[in-house]
Amino acid sequence: MTKGFTLSSAIAGSCLALASTAVSAEELRGWNIHVEDYPVSIAMESFATEVAERTGGELTAKTFHNGVLGSQPDAIEQLRLGVIDFGEFSLGPFGTSVPEANVVSLPFIFPSIPAMYEMMDGEVGEAISEGMRARGVEPLGWYDAGARSFYNSVRPINTPADVEGLKIRVMSNDLFVQMVESMDGNATPMAFAEVYQSIQTGVVDGAENNPPSYESTSHYEVASFYSLTEHLIIPECLCMSKITFDGLTEEQQTILKEAGANSATLQRELWQAREAASMEIVEAGGTVVNTIADKGPFQDAMAPVYDGFLEANPDLADLVNLIRNGG
Repeated sequence: MTKGFTLSSAIAGSCLALASTAVSAEELRGWNIHVEDYPVSIAMESFATEVAERTGGELTAKTFHNGVLGSQPDAIEQLRLGVIDFGEFSLGPFGTSVPEANVVSLPFIFPSIPAMYEMMDGEVGEAISEGMRARGVEPLGWYDAGARSFYNSVRPINTPADVEGLKIRVMSNDLFVQMVESMDGNATPMAFAEVYQSIQTGVVDGAENNPPSYESTSHYEVASFYSLTEHLIIPECLCMSKITFDGLTEEQQTILKEAGANSATLQRELWQAREAASMEIVEAGGTVVNTIADKGPFQDAMAPVYDGFLEANPDLADLVNLIRNGG
């Protein structure tokens, strides 16, 4: 009887130990809109590997690529509710719910990509992080999405006057519409998938985007003038649900933040290589590429855009000035 009881106790104890192990190991579910070989995707997989290794398997992270967990706006909402644990998002769509994030959608607010890195890794990034935390999102690292520039089928753009009269496709955001209109261009919001045919048929004269997007969509085939205005430098965020993050130990939180920062460093390197390769392809394909010697006139033309934004968001004046003054 005693031996039987001891054996039963041992078996029960083993089962409890196994159950405890199963409960303590947690798999985080991640959202990503990109294909698996994209710089963002590779960096997210690196993040997952580091998290699993450094937590001894207590935390694992699985990224669902190609947007299979829903559209970006839906995924952001799922993240805030804790349905999705982490994801990689452009700060653009956060602007409707996180005013601080909308600041980076102001045209020409960052003077360069290196300046964006420095500011987002410092005081500017922390200010935006605070706004995101207040709305249920914990940033882990800032990814690079390049600089968006104008391309069209009519002429090079060297000054704001060159935009006058051009029909330019923009993303559906009032700031981007105002940006084109401030240079007397005709802003046309439309779905990205419609751009190629719309340029080809003359519905619009051009659009604006980063080099990999311009190249991978073959837009350079129908819009052969690419002017490097770099008017929008909108960083992206590897971030977590604050509900998930707050439920972890302090040690796990530290590991996640460090892994996120490491993945951002990797992603930036991969992105820069991808941009260089895209520029080689479009130039070999006959694209006329021009740089902008002086962006001052473009920045001056944005005054009405900034005035309207700050009138609607006076509490963000300090953050806007912090970025414009170099962080």
